[in-house]
Amino acid sequence: MEFERKNSELLAILFDLDNTLIATRKADAKACKKLSQTLTEKYTIPLETSSQICNSYLKAFRECPDNPDMELDTWREYLWSQALGDQYHTFSESIYQEWLNLRYHFLALTPEITVLLQNLRQHYFVGLITNGPSNAQWEKVERLKLKSFFDIILVSGDLPWEKPHHKIFHEACDYLGVEPHHCIMVGDKLETDILGGIKAQLGGTVWTPLNNCKLQETDPKPDFVIEYVTELPSLLPRIKRVPGFRNNIVRGLNRFTVTDMDDCNSNSSDGS
Repeated sequence: MEFERKNSELLAILFDLDNTLIATRKADAKACKKLSQTLTEKYTIPLETSSQICNSYLKAFRECPDNPDMELDTWREYLWSQALGDQYHTFSESIYQEWLNLRYHFLALTPEITVLLQNLRQHYFVGLITNGPSNAQWEKVERLKLKSFFDIILVSGDLPWEKPHHKIFHEACDYLGVEPHHCIMVGDKLETDILGGIKAQLGGTVWTPLNNCKLQETDPKPDFVIEYVTELPSLLPRIKRVPGFRNNIVRGLNRFTVTDMDDCNSNSSDGS
């Protein structure tokens, strides 16, 4: 069933970021696996120990990717220092930089995703809504050069709400000047992306399950399920948006500022 058979008109597509457009969990695992080899070859750390160090770091990083009391780089270097232990902690600064470079190498948008977003934006408003700490998520946006693909980017760490709260979806709709029933949400998490789209009464939700997850009876029910996000065009109405349809947006990409930041266990990244 295509979207056009469920709703009369689709104007906007809202995407999740982590594990939907970028393979965050896989990329982080690949970066740590590659780095463990570097720890052995460059820093002469035994292979078994280097693997344990990288696994320890990744576990701590996923549990708390940001600390509002520290600069982002300082926090991550601290986590590496803890993982490296007393014997190797002096390498923490250089190892952190090597991990960061590897991470963004593996996080980069694939050519297929790049083409998908470019093509969609010729016909629809395209937005990004991601849960997570502000600095950590905006670092991804900047390093991956994502701004050119979206009409709006919302990071929950900048706002009073996170997915699945309906207001974060309505914030995007209001910004784009479209009604919620003319939008769809695409994401990998049932409990945030799909449930949030349902709560916001969007026109549809599209689930891209991570690791072949199956729907359970008590799960929020998406309207559509696709294995890969690149399959999305097969659901969409084949309409040609008139030139200048995006002109009603008078603001540029907006990074919201919220002074009342939660601790690192709240607004946890969609990547974890």
